[in-house]
Amino acid sequence: MLSPSQTALNAAYQAGQASAAASVHDLGGAPAPPFAGGQFSTLPRTGSHTSFRAPFLSPASRPGSSLWSPPSYSGLNGYGSGLGGSPEGGSTTGFALPAPPAPAPSTRLPGKLTKEEKPWLQRAAPRARASWWLTFACMLIGVAGAAALCYFGITGVDMFKDSELCSVLDDEFNTLDLDNTWTREVQLGGFGNAEFQIASNFDNNSYAQNGELYIMPTLTSAWLGESTVQSGTVTLDPCTESETNKTACTASGNGGGTIINPVMSARLSTQNHFSMTYGRVEVRAKLPRGDWLWPAIWMLPVNGTWPLDGEIDIMEARGNSPSYAAQGSNFVRATVQYGPIASVVARLYGWYGLKRTSFDKGFHTYGMEWDEKWMRFYVDTRVHTVLDISLKNQKSSFWNRAAFPATAQNGSSVVPLQNPYTNINSPFDKPFYLIIDLAVGGTSGWFPDKVGNKPWFDGSLSAMSDFYKAKDSWFSTWPQNPADGAFRIDSVKMWKKC
Repeated sequence: MLSPSQTALNAAYQAGQASAAASVHDLGGAPAPPFAGGQFSTLPRTGSHTSFRAPFLSPASRPGSSLWSPPSYSGLNGYGSGLGGSPEGGSTTGFALPAPPAPAPSTRLPGKLTKEEKPWLQRAAPRARASWWLTFACMLIGVAGAAALCYFGITGVDMFKDSELCSVLDDEFNTLDLDNTWTREVQLGGFGNAEFQIASNFDNNSYAQNGELYIMPTLTSAWLGESTVQSGTVTLDPCTESETNKTACTASGNGGGTIINPVMSARLSTQNHFSMTYGRVEVRAKLPRGDWLWPAIWMLPVNGTWPLDGEIDIMEARGNSPSYAAQGSNFVRATVQYGPIASVVARLYGWYGLKRTSFDKGFHTYGMEWDEKWMRFYVDTRVHTVLDISLKNQKSSFWNRAAFPATAQNGSSVVPLQNPYTNINSPFDKPFYLIIDLAVGGTSGWFPDKVGNKPWFDGSLSAMSDFYKAKDSWFSTWPQNPADGAFRIDSVKMWKKC
């Protein structure tokens, strides 16, 4: 039931609609929107709540019944015909949909190909055939060349067959045989390198244990006492140099820059027992750890002088850590040395390094093969070659490789240098014996000055004393457990060419 005010409002609204439609027809035009030209300005307003248009009233206030719907404005359709509306009222299409794309052309063949449309069935032109065969021939030549290169590369490697070698020495060090196999060299003369150790005959410096040879460095003060090292005198007895160089058997300290060799170690050789001229040497060993330690496996001639008659260094290393800038314990080196006089020495050398570990962490085999026309040094296997020397003709002889000068200073005079060697492989054409030792320091340049906080200078008269003054820095790097602090040799094998 509508209230009187609502009934009056509806009547006014309907009258306004009729008046607007009549005015449009009188003008002969399309019906205009009810809001155009202020059509709603004639609506009666009884209060502020009646200023809303009928469609916005609540359902209970809308004219007619509860099924009443908002009126359609045909004039809006005409007014907005650009939007696609129909003249009868209400939008029917909105926006036009785009046309579908044209279908892609078919990839199917319209019909079966003729023979002319199949060029691959036709006979190739002569030049095309020649080009094909030429390419094929080049491929065959390339494969054959690669096969030949591999074949001659493998068969051309200088190496011994096992049948060509006869065993000379095979020592597993179940005992240390000092009567028939090894000789301890006992001296403190520095062995030409001004080394800082005494080569002793003490059993705590060299001994066999658990099938291994141990060379363990110790401090001389543990034997003689600190005061004797600094200002006392020691004479080695026995001394292997007592007949040839007595100065290598005695040393004294003056309480200043001269001291007795502060370290004790060992040097063993097969001199007077085993030697070889051509063949193979393999030593399986674990290197010691510690700053300024110098382990070596090398050979000297049975008869002769240095450097004229040569030196073969199968393995040399440094005990300094891998961070040492002059190649620490992760590198080993092989060298051959020779020359006409001591002031002119040629050195051919090579090295092998490890990336993720160092040679003091485990055992490795250090080997050398030696024949009239070649020498090879390796670690563990021939693939890990340290140094490879080939002597095929006179041009590649050791003398010509060295390129010695015409003259050289020998003492106080200048002397001409002439080739003293008779063969292309001289001086390495004679018997050599094996040496295994653990040296310390020295002034030969093996440990370069100003590298790795080296505590002495090679040219200093107090080099050995300066080294010993820095004992706290280097002795702390020497493991006191022989498992890591000693130069451990598991086996030594020598073969000669039969």
